[in-house]
Amino acid sequence: MGYAKTAILMAAMTALFMGAGGLIGGQGGALIALVIAALMNLYTWWNSDKAVLRTYRAREVDARSAPDLVRMVHALADGAGMPRPKVYVIDSDQPNAFATGRNPQNAAVAATTGLLARLSPDEVAGVMAHELAHIRNHDTLIMTVTATFAGAISMLANFAFLMGGNRDREGGVLGTLVIMILAPLAAGLVQMAISRSREYEADRIGAEISGRPMSLASALAKIDRLARGIDDPTAERNPATAHMFIINPLHAHARDKLFATHPSTANRIAALERMAVERPSRPAAMADPGLSKSRIPTTRLDDGGPWR
Repeated sequence: MGYAKTAILMAAMTALFMGAGGLIGGQGGALIALVIAALMNLYTWWNSDKAVLRTYRAREVDARSAPDLVRMVHALADGAGMPRPKVYVIDSDQPNAFATGRNPQNAAVAATTGLLARLSPDEVAGVMAHELAHIRNHDTLIMTVTATFAGAISMLANFAFLMGGNRDREGGVLGTLVIMILAPLAAGLVQMAISRSREYEADRIGAEISGRPMSLASALAKIDRLARGIDDPTAERNPATAHMFIINPLHAHARDKLFATHPSTANRIAALERMAVERPSRPAAMADPGLSKSRIPTTRLDDGGPWR
């Protein structure tokens, strides 16, 4: 159902683009806008991993600097039959995580020190499995395609503004005004709906990778509760990256929920609870990552957390 919903929304985005292009500039104008938007987003997609990791000052860790975390991620990836991604840690009190990269062969997962300090090993494994699911599902590519269409539609709206109202053009002045105002709004709504759909799918696949749906559900509840009271200044300055995180990191400023990048956490937890009932917990792909609680030292968050 997750893939079907994404396909329907992608079709809606395509139809919106073609309709807007036909009303404003015909096939020629639509094609120009699509090519420009595609080139811009291709460049962004190719360099997105480096850019976002640099933005959040993420530092790469390995088997020597963070053995437990790296061992966990590698075990989960091996169990899922995926290439092992690079592992990064972000110095932020807000518990959160994201995945990035243009494909599974060039991917990375990043977790904040707040997440590693405040969640149990099973909960961290659930979060990392969710991020691996995004990589396996090629969600970065899907969101790049939707961003291309949304960007092209916005360009068409700008063309309409520059060209002004033309009575001879199909739709006339009124049609131009409708496209200028409503087309970018509709494109943004569809883009965010696709983002929310991919989160549900990553929850489902991630729970299958880890083998423990309730660990991911517990992690989502804990992250959602803790993140509400902890600001992430970098995320607030870069709201366009919010859709990458497992829980929306933005809360310091009021924003319209119509453009929410994530579904309701309560709904996500309910879906995982149903999954746990239908498919009882099994030994996870990371069955023995060497992460028993007894091995986790008690350290202060400002010391880098137990995973440093």
